[in-house]
Amino acid sequence: MRIRDPIHGTVVVSDEEAEVIDSRFYQRLRHVRQLGFGDLAFPGATHTRHAHSLGAMHVASRLFDAVAVRAPLSAEAKERFRAAVRLAVLCHDLGHMPLSHASESIAPARAALKLPDWMGPSLGQASHEDFTARLLLDSSLTPIIANAYAKQGLTPAQAASLVTGKLAPGEAPFVDGRVDWAPLLRAIVSGELDADRMDYLLRDSFFTGVNYGRYDLEWLVQNVAAAERDGKAVLALSKAAVFAFEDFLLSRYHMFLSVYLHHTSVSFDWMLKRYYEEAPDEFQIPADPEAFLDCDDLALHLALRRSENPWARRIARRQGFRRVAQFTELDEDYDLKVLSDALGQAGVEHFTVESRGVLSRYLDEGETPSLFVLDQATGKLTQVSAYTPLYQRFSRGVRLSRVYVRPDQEPVARPVVAKLTAGGRSSP
Repeated sequence: MRIRDPIHGTVVVSDEEAEVIDSRFYQRLRHVRQLGFGDLAFPGATHTRHAHSLGAMHVASRLFDAVAVRAPLSAEAKERFRAAVRLAVLCHDLGHMPLSHASESIAPARAALKLPDWMGPSLGQASHEDFTARLLLDSSLTPIIANAYAKQGLTPAQAASLVTGKLAPGEAPFVDGRVDWAPLLRAIVSGELDADRMDYLLRDSFFTGVNYGRYDLEWLVQNVAAAERDGKAVLALSKAAVFAFEDFLLSRYHMFLSVYLHHTSVSFDWMLKRYYEEAPDEFQIPADPEAFLDCDDLALHLALRRSENPWARRIARRQGFRRVAQFTELDEDYDLKVLSDALGQAGVEHFTVESRGVLSRYLDEGETPSLFVLDQATGKLTQVSAYTPLYQRFSRGVRLSRVYVRPDQEPVARPVVAKLTAGGRSSP
């Protein structure tokens, strides 16, 4: 099967992949928008997780093919590993909740998903990655994958391991010639230079109409390779493409500032959380996989339109609050609490939101390095975070603090804000 895609052109889909795509779990992603409330700021941003996952799968195979053509892989391993990484990327977003990240605050407890012990302790709140694992491991999708990929020796658990980075005890499904390829395959699914980000930057840039997410995909693909490190295959980038990788990192950073943390999206995310807090019984994320099938953007918007909660009504009618101040970590002479107290004393209905974006979430979370720079002349490998100064320059990330007020009270709010920030550099 061939699918036409506005970003990558023709995306070729195998018979096995078509069975997964045709499943109700994958088709659900047609009704989960990639950017949540993003279309309120960028009218073209109505694209979905469905289209993104297809594009990411296409990029994953391009990365793998570029690596495999020069790697000492057996023909059987090459075919199986390629199918595995495409399947994992195709399914990596299955667990996203309505409006993508906006609804994760009401996800059920992780224990309610009843994941196997090898997936880690059942503590805290479930993430979309946890839901993806549950759908792969224990739902009506599980036998579809098991039957479709039986001839290739792939299992739903192996796909889940590439998505989550967790592996069932005693399993080593991605070993070939005494080299474990799991770290490299995992890096393509979720790492510093992964298929997920490589697709969504281009796709989100295209549909929002901004230029910041563009980067040199072709040059990066042409310069990736496999390198062995302590018996494991890792993803390596030639020195000739480091500048293109830096451009890729900055594209993501600038997309955070201009799109992902746009003040309109951020404010509606906050209002949605208030709705969830004030009307906890009106909309819930079910832990049961079959019930989860009907939990999408359409269901949430219907609940918002039917609700009598004031925050729900505001969201449904696109009656947001107005931003009257914005500060970054570089701004001085302001105190968010003092501002909030002063607005409260002036009788202004308001709220404040602090957002944070980082150059690399993997570096920020202290995960194992997933990308190295390869000196082909000497064979030396260097962690990419140590090779490029961008990591040190942006290690603190960006912090955006915003103040929002009810639109009709903006004339009262602005003088209050101006008085308390006269010595600072707040953004209107």
